[in-house]
Amino acid sequence: MATRSALINVMFKAADKASRRMMRDFGEVENLQVSRKGAADFVSQADIKAEQIIKAELAAARPDWNMLMEESGSSEGADKQAPCWIVDPLDGTTNFLHGIPHFAISIAVMEQGKITAGAIFDPVRDEFFHAEQGIGAYLNGRRIRVAGRRRMEEALFATGIPFMGRGDEADDAAYAAGMMRVARASSGVRRFGAAALDMAWVAAGRYDGFWERGLNIWDIAAGFILVREAGGFVSDFAARDRSLETGDVVTANGVLHGPLLKLLRG
Repeated sequence: MATRSALINVMFKAADKASRRMMRDFGEVENLQVSRKGAADFVSQADIKAEQIIKAELAAARPDWNMLMEESGSSEGADKQAPCWIVDPLDGTTNFLHGIPHFAISIAVMEQGKITAGAIFDPVRDEFFHAEQGIGAYLNGRRIRVAGRRRMEEALFATGIPFMGRGDEADDAAYAAGMMRVARASSGVRRFGAAALDMAWVAAGRYDGFWERGLNIWDIAAGFILVREAGGFVSDFAARDRSLETGDVVTANGVLHGPLLKLLRG
């Protein structure tokens, strides 16, 4: 079992504390399903409360650092040149809203434009994924690696499906065509609705790869370093190292990353 650094302990403490309130709130979701508006409002409050807890814990531990939070936006610490926390307090909000036990807390650290540490906590399964630059990726203290499969037909992929019908029809058709090409060439495609956990599961070798378009930096920052420290590749759809800028992500091991990109691009 690996010993967590002081930085990872700060992230774990913040995520763990927020998760206790989150799980109590999750237990109330079923009672609100009769009213979609009521449930949505409740989840919004759960999101905000979790972020407030995380923000307070991180600020207490590193008062000089800056923050970028999904709900409250950016805020500057005492030192504008200090690292920046990037936080998604509830990734998988729609799952949470519907009582589906698949969501996570995501916390990352950015220094001079680079992600240097990340943590993703799944409170339902009590799984804490973390990584630091040059130190590796871990799940509950055990080292993890991306899957070693080399044949596309044996690989299992995950994706995030866009809201069809709300954007450009041609984009929807192109996405569907790419997904079908991957599905036909592989063992299948899964869609669980939490990008942070999808990337953590790639790092742990549960999925062989993951792709999605139009994500925010807080959705992918922690997963980005987890996959890379687990030996995987992360790029946008043009094979560039610009996922954090574009929000477009394609991840896999070194053998499957190229073939996956080719299938997605047609």
